[in-house]
Amino acid sequence: MNNRFLDACWGKPVDRTPVWLMRQAGRYLPEYMAVRSRCSFLELCKTPELAAEVTIQPVDILGVDAAILFSDILTPVEPMGLKLDFVPGPVFENPVRTMADVEKLRIPDPESDVPYVLQAIKILRKELAGKVPLIGFGGAPFTLACYMVEGKGSKDWATIKRMMYAAPEVYAALMEKVTMMDMEYLNAQIKAGAQAIQIFDTWGGVLSPTDYEKYVLPYTTKLINGLNRKETPVIHFVKGSGTMLPVVQKAGGDVMGLDWHINLGAARDILGPEMAVQGNLDPTTLYAPHAVIEQEVKRVLDENGGRPGHIFNLGHGILPTVPPENAKFMVDCVHRLSQR
Repeated sequence: MNNRFLDACWGKPVDRTPVWLMRQAGRYLPEYMAVRSRCSFLELCKTPELAAEVTIQPVDILGVDAAILFSDILTPVEPMGLKLDFVPGPVFENPVRTMADVEKLRIPDPESDVPYVLQAIKILRKELAGKVPLIGFGGAPFTLACYMVEGKGSKDWATIKRMMYAAPEVYAALMEKVTMMDMEYLNAQIKAGAQAIQIFDTWGGVLSPTDYEKYVLPYTTKLINGLNRKETPVIHFVKGSGTMLPVVQKAGGDVMGLDWHINLGAARDILGPEMAVQGNLDPTTLYAPHAVIEQEVKRVLDENGGRPGHIFNLGHGILPTVPPENAKFMVDCVHRLSQR
């Protein structure tokens, strides 16, 4: 099997820099859209055979070094007692606002409440045998709580911030419950066969470093420490974390995901040689001519300076209107330019 992704997670030397893309299984691929045309987004997430099919597509089409399970970070939140819909973004009909709302939430049993996720992982381990490793994933407690409290996406996340400041006991009770759910869910993915775990904290960067350390870090740390991760590296991605990398590093992940707002080399200098990193090309670069894409890939590789423990990725998810041939060209550039 192509193990360079896992080797890089552990900081081991590799023959060339591994690369995969956040949201690599998605609507920029015609092959994905052909499958998606037959069902809703949630149906696709909840049908193991279809979820496995679209997970594998970018491995075959782009030649990436890892597959990431096709699902959604909010999948395990729905069985907590919140009705989820996509219109097209996620919407909860009954957001959490009071202590009574928090008390109604249950901790799901992954085996019985989200069996389709675990079945998809088992299918994928068989289908990917001899190819590339499989990454499982979940949302960080804070990002999940953001959606649960707001009820949908937001520009300022003022409702959860109001809870954080004005009703800290409600916020703490919610975060404890979400963290326990997350731990059960991600450990079930590891048990089912996920070979790495990525924790997405998409909205962690909307807080100041001080507030992040006080209101988010304890729960993410508890989550990471509670994972059965002896042989399973944990990638911790906090979008917008460039101003607080030393604080985020305290959470204890094995790999730090970096967005495109920080120089990768500077981030490595801050984090130290023991911390592997993942990133961090601006996703919009994939709209550029091939010569520019190659130039920007080389820039990121040069920023890393040949140090072990680098996984090439975008600084956030691939955009839905990116030409697939540009994504493939980027992957090819990473492999060619980093060949040892």
